[in-house]
Amino acid sequence: MPGVEREQPMNKKSDMSRRKFLTSVTTGGAAMAIVPRHVLGRGFTPPSDILNIAGVGVGGMGRANLINLASQNIVALCDVDWGYAGKAFDRLDTEIPNLQKRLDQPDAQSAPGQPPVEFDRVKAQARLAGMIRLKNDHWPKAKRYQDFREMFDKQTDIDAVLVATSDHMHAPIALAAMALGKHVYVQKPLSWSIDEARQLARRARETKVATQMGNQGHSLNDARTTVEYIQAGAIGDVREVHIWTNRPLGFWPQGVPRPEPLKEPADTLRWNGPGVNARLAAAMAGDYPVPDKLSWDLFLGVGPHVDYHPIYHPFNWRGWSDWGVGAIGDMGAHLMDHSMWALNLGLPSTVETVSTPFNGVSYPHATQTFYEFPARDSMPPVKLTWYDGGLMPNKPEELGDEDLNKGGGALLIGSKGKLLHDTYGVKPRLLPKSLHDSYGKPAQKLPRIENEDHEMNWVNAAKGNTATSCPFEYAARLTEVMLLGVVALRAGKKINYDGRNMRVTNVAQANDFLRREYRQGWA
Repeated sequence: MPGVEREQPMNKKSDMSRRKFLTSVTTGGAAMAIVPRHVLGRGFTPPSDILNIAGVGVGGMGRANLINLASQNIVALCDVDWGYAGKAFDRLDTEIPNLQKRLDQPDAQSAPGQPPVEFDRVKAQARLAGMIRLKNDHWPKAKRYQDFREMFDKQTDIDAVLVATSDHMHAPIALAAMALGKHVYVQKPLSWSIDEARQLARRARETKVATQMGNQGHSLNDARTTVEYIQAGAIGDVREVHIWTNRPLGFWPQGVPRPEPLKEPADTLRWNGPGVNARLAAAMAGDYPVPDKLSWDLFLGVGPHVDYHPIYHPFNWRGWSDWGVGAIGDMGAHLMDHSMWALNLGLPSTVETVSTPFNGVSYPHATQTFYEFPARDSMPPVKLTWYDGGLMPNKPEELGDEDLNKGGGALLIGSKGKLLHDTYGVKPRLLPKSLHDSYGKPAQKLPRIENEDHEMNWVNAAKGNTATSCPFEYAARLTEVMLLGVVALRAGKKINYDGRNMRVTNVAQANDFLRREYRQGWA
């Protein structure tokens, strides 16, 4: 989220410090990374054992990521709204004793006929330790900023950067971090635009830093079992996939007008759709002061200028096209991932999105997107349908009395059977049940991520000990597929897509939606 309207000129001193930092990364930094423990002596931690991490956007999901990264050295925290972020950290005062109380209690027994109550004590203990360390060790000591560029300019001890801002600032911050040789973990979606996703993948290849997108389901054992079922041929050739989420219902507003005063007297308006929308916009309009600790200009960043309104920030930005990419950007990375991965889908040849009314500024209440993926090697073409806002596919008859999970899931239809999984790829099961029971577990072909810990997988990759679970090379392609649904929505018609050249071939105007022009001072 951080940013200012106009790029501040670099002075000679700061320019020199950046050059010095980059030099140290490529020379001295590499040497320090291999200092053996015995050289440092007992009680000292070698540089290769710990990362200096900066968090950018720390009041929401970023705080959760920092809890999982608390075994490292959190040296800097950056957020455009320290009022909101500060309250998030204050909640640790109550969340820590509450979690400890839950751990002190025996496991709850489920009611007769109900599934067991899920509570992973091992993960809860790890989370508690991270919360305590973040509160007691990192929060008091980490340096705080509002502008990520100031942080990068002033603080050269940062090895790695967590980016958990609003979608529109993911790419600018991550690209700036990679330019300085820093490892980057970026929340999903990887970027606001397709062009940005490709830039991030390209820079990751060039810099060779450790990169990870924050779709944590990619590191779960269940998710990998899901992929192994499909790749082992448990359901045969897959030609049809259905993926759904209940977002944004009950999470953030969409399908609403931009707040603005009436442009004509109310008594001249009809009570039709436009008239009601004009009244709704006027009812929300008002001169709302910017909260004291929020830098609204920094929040806007590369996006266009829009006057502050509490309906935009915090969190609700996700439903506004200036800063977010709607439900498909929020949940696509958690739901489309496993089909993309297992079927090696690549990029689609056509995309069409239909929806409830779209006013161009606030995403619709509900959308349905139809993707067509071409054949790959020996695999047939695939039709993938995305549903959100309460829309769902037809329930497969093999489920019997069981309902589809209204929160979200995926249904893959193959020539030999079907596979159903929940959000994040969890609870994969074959349909019909007789197929699931007779097939058994697929052979384990994919490596498992230690402790299913997505953030620490990134840390270990940054230390050179492993590969990241979801590097930008893959994450950018997944993000591009998600965002093509938004492009088709904005185009208002079915688009034909030339993925090799990143070009819509049948609707010229749609190519404008593949990238964005940054606000003055951010180019």
